[in-house]
Amino acid sequence: MHEALPILVVEDDPALREALTDTLEMAGYGAIAAGNAEEALSMLEKLDPGLVLTDVQMPGMDGHALLRSLKTRHPEIPVILMTAYGQIDRAVQAMRDGAADYLAKPFEPDNLLATVARHFRQSGETAAPSLVAQDPASLALLELARRVAASDASILLTGESGVGKEVYARYIHQHSQRAKGPFVALNCAAIPENLLESVLFGHEKGAFTGASSPQPGKFEQANGGILLLDEISEMPLNLQAKLLRVLQEREVERVGGRTLLALDVRVIAATNRNLGNWVAEGRFRDDLYYRLNVFPLEIPPLRARPADIPALARHFLKRHEQIAGRGGFSLSGAALAELTGYDWPGNIRELGNVVQRAMILAPGAEIGPEHLMLPRKVLPDSSSRMARSVDRSPDGLVETGLKDVERDTILNTLQRMQGSRRKTAESLAMSERTLRHKLKQYREAGFLDGDDLL
Repeated sequence: MHEALPILVVEDDPALREALTDTLEMAGYGAIAAGNAEEALSMLEKLDPGLVLTDVQMPGMDGHALLRSLKTRHPEIPVILMTAYGQIDRAVQAMRDGAADYLAKPFEPDNLLATVARHFRQSGETAAPSLVAQDPASLALLELARRVAASDASILLTGESGVGKEVYARYIHQHSQRAKGPFVALNCAAIPENLLESVLFGHEKGAFTGASSPQPGKFEQANGGILLLDEISEMPLNLQAKLLRVLQEREVERVGGRTLLALDVRVIAATNRNLGNWVAEGRFRDDLYYRLNVFPLEIPPLRARPADIPALARHFLKRHEQIAGRGGFSLSGAALAELTGYDWPGNIRELGNVVQRAMILAPGAEIGPEHLMLPRKVLPDSSSRMARSVDRSPDGLVETGLKDVERDTILNTLQRMQGSRRKTAESLAMSERTLRHKLKQYREAGFLDGDDLL
């Protein structure tokens, strides 16, 4: 469960308001709802939420006006706007006005929860992050992280996408002398280039068109604590020069401002790129690289620490109980063997998704290998087939749409039945005619060879 601070949902549509609060509560958050902005402001006189999630289009005071009011009265509360796709330009303006983030409708529950998790404000001292480590490589890295946390050196976290770089950054914060200070995370790749400077350094009223009020940047928000600059490699070169100056001088000047503000911030940078190569290619400043890379910590991919996989899988079984709507799950020996034998290109993020999906698919409490829906193993000379059969999204995670789940279920069952269509159809409770039709589609799409069938 998350800390006691609730999330305030502001939405005038009763059905959507209920769906949002249900989704948040299933993920372990406390959720309180308001039907309009005026009601929300009244509630905030007695309520201290960890985050405000508000619609933009509402009768009376709209979401933008509510944002401006909140940034004046309660600047410490993160605000996420929900906006229609055609209003992205106004959403960018809202970011300049101090919004933590925005969600373009329609959005998936996973997208909502991921955005909320990035900005949710904990109550007081944050709880120790869930960092599961059983493998000797992970235990050694944890010990090193604890030692570097006691210093105030800048840290560069490297590793593939999904290995848990932000979790390690929060772990370092929790074990540092700045644990009672703020932890502020910024994904440099998620902010438009024309907006990143004001988000980082803040801006004064009138600094640019639409800057209706002064706003502190992430550096000011992190004063006395730690600022995580994730995906640092994606920062434009011109901003890299300004960031270097802030780090060297330990002071920041807001966009459009004339006053230098003193800073006491420890910076942790993170990337899944090889920054040394980027420096050689002229895509990253060498002086900034050496400023950030005082203490490098490389997080190994999940396939390099196999002893962590069973412990992480069991951790996700507990974590996703509310989403699955039931508990008491366990993994069969065969399922554990399949998990530890897989190479996890999407790392911990992919493992969490696989476990959550298996919990939904399993009819009982025990999860077997057939519920994991991992990509099929193929012979080395079939690598081109595998590239077609495993359709991956940009961050390396296997897509889990209904058609993909159906296809993987059929192909995995066919494999278990050693290519027998009759046994596969019986196992799946479908007619052989329907199965033949689907297998023909998969073969034409390149997911299946005729040699696989009996």
